[in-house]
Amino acid sequence: MISCAYVRFARATTILALLGLLVAGALSLAGDGLAQQKGTAANTFNRLLKTPTAKNAAPAEDGVHDAQNPGIGMLQWPSEAFTDFPKTNDGNLVDWVATLKEQKIAPWYDFEKKSTEPFLFDLVIVREVKGSMPNVVFPHEAHTQWLECSNCHDEIFKPEKGANEISMAAILLGQKCGVCHGRVAFPVTDCRRCHAKPKTADELRALAERSNWAKTSAKK
Repeated sequence: MISCAYVRFARATTILALLGLLVAGALSLAGDGLAQQKGTAANTFNRLLKTPTAKNAAPAEDGVHDAQNPGIGMLQWPSEAFTDFPKTNDGNLVDWVATLKEQKIAPWYDFEKKSTEPFLFDLVIVREVKGSMPNVVFPHEAHTQWLECSNCHDEIFKPEKGANEISMAAILLGQKCGVCHGRVAFPVTDCRRCHAKPKTADELRALAERSNWAKTSAKK
């Protein structure tokens, strides 16, 4: 006569076997999906980022314009409009700061008065970051060529040292720098655009010493 304990053991073994098959199937499907996307940027898998689309697509295919509008064929393609502009590897492939500096475009600073000159603020802020990652360099001048101060202060950033908590998570969620970058300004896919000031040799040495001290202390 089969004992109750044996029956319970058999049931548990069967359930575990089924769970194993389900997990193996899920891993196989995930592997196939990754294989199909091989060669794409790592950020493709970040659920917070949109799936990459064609760069500078035709107006009828960019997801912005009404493809059914009969006048859409009169619009100039971005790829044609940007032909002579300085290039970059991210965003819409245009280095807009260089484009403005080379006077290839002349944006209006004031919509109602085209002759208004921008108020340029030549202040560079270097924001220290943790670890060996290069520090962030924020040039006010490149921003005030396009925007007036009230676009950022005080709603997004408080003009006070130490008053702003900034993280990559917040930026990817469309906060802080992410209010513009990734939407109307270059995305954060090229770290060197912002993390532009490497740590000095002394700073790196101090980081290494603190790291070794932490490891030694942990062993004790």
